[in-house]
Amino acid sequence: MSADSAPVFLGIGNPLLDMSAVVDAEFLKKYNLKSNDAILAGEEHKPLYKEMPEKYEVEYVAGGATQNSMRGAQWLLPAKSTVYIGCVGKDANAQKLREAAAKDGLRTEYLEDAEAATGLCAVLITGIERSLCTDLQAANLYKIDHLKKPEIWGLVESAKFYYTSGFFLTVSPPSAMLIAEHAAKTNKVFGLNLSAPFISQFFKEPLNNLLPYVDILFGNESEAEAYSTSNNWNLTDVSEIALKLASSPKVNASRSRLVVFTQGAHDTVVVQDGKVTKIPIIPIAREKIVDTNGAGDAFVGGFWAQYVQGKSLETAVKAGHYVANVVIQRSGPTYPKEAHGFRE
Repeated sequence: MSADSAPVFLGIGNPLLDMSAVVDAEFLKKYNLKSNDAILAGEEHKPLYKEMPEKYEVEYVAGGATQNSMRGAQWLLPAKSTVYIGCVGKDANAQKLREAAAKDGLRTEYLEDAEAATGLCAVLITGIERSLCTDLQAANLYKIDHLKKPEIWGLVESAKFYYTSGFFLTVSPPSAMLIAEHAAKTNKVFGLNLSAPFISQFFKEPLNNLLPYVDILFGNESEAEAYSTSNNWNLTDVSEIALKLASSPKVNASRSRLVVFTQGAHDTVVVQDGKVTKIPIIPIAREKIVDTNGAGDAFVGGFWAQYVQGKSLETAVKAGHYVANVVIQRSGPTYPKEAHGFRE
């Protein structure tokens, strides 16, 4: 692939095959899960991946937070704008992921692990809420050696924007750091998502090591509060937390850090250059919401689709709201064939 046709936007993360099903509250209780939460599977959770398809009607969707966002971005971008890196197994589920990503126009450069199975994410839907329980398997085995391969690192060098989720910090912090350092050195844009409260709680060190390299930080209100609590800030107001994160030390001082925190049905909080802006979401009747799985990932995808094209910050946020609005009216983080309806 020539430099001219190389993707401009590169993501790295944990590719997962989502197993999505509407379940009852008792099933959540059985596996000690909470609605509207995201965790890594422990031993107590392993049996649910077998029990789910036995008990409920399961839909399989290409997933993983970063991959979802990359697919969402490509949905609004010109062809061949995106590429995604992660680790999968040498199995049928990996092929399902490749085909689903290709269908959405996303180029994938997976590392294949011959020993482990492709990772799974149980998406347990109760009403419009979702609980995510992830068994990383092969996704947990990404190696920096793959990133350093000339053909892969060449993609990194060609891209101008980068994104990963906090979830990837449970897998390969050195890989995230290598890309972040390249972005800072070359004055490119590196974005990170806080992703889930447990990242700030249990992966505080790699998160805080990476933060000085982050140009755009995404998250939601619960993730913002978890970060504040983990770092003993004693702040609960989302705008105040965003302001403090935006002003935290930054390696590339030529560009101020942008912080974007969604708040479900409430206004999205945006902080740049010490200024707080609140941008309303697109109103939607509750009965039109199918489920909220992937809404945050969709928002990030819509945002990046405009941002990498040099559109205004307000336009990027509005595009994020638009894509999230589309996704919550569908089952799981899926995108219609045609991108239509978004206007600046």
